Amino acid sequence: MPDGKLTNIINFWLPVFLWCTFIYVMSSIPSLKSDFSSDIDFVLRKIAHMSEYGFLTFLFFRASINQKMYFQKSLAYAIIFSIVFALTDEYHQLFVFGRQGSLRDVFIDSLGIFFVAFLIYKRGKK
Repeated sequence: MPDGKLTNIINFWLPVFLWCTFIYVMSSIPSLKSDFSSDIDFVLRKIAHMSEYGFLTFLFFRASINQKMYFQKSLAYAIIFSIVFALTDEYHQLFVFGRQGSLRDVFIDSLGIFFVAFLIYKRGKK
């Protein structure tokens, strides 16, 4: 493998893989409740969902645009990848004791995905 390709993988695709691993590991923890009231805990967890999937969208876009892919195609792939990963993550949670898979969480993840995609799109138009 040429040195440039290895550097590209390490700098751009490894962060995507590591972030997906982080999400998977966090989803494997049976209970992630905080000491806050249940309402505040719920809101904090949903903000975390949006943030982690928004960041995944950014990382995937960053890696794919570096491949000299067209802007719109990179953004579309980042959105699709992130949504599919959110779906598989919720499926994974069906098998974790104390967790449950939820399409509502995929919707919340998608809010973060589309918010970051919107920011990328707006910045890319400049």
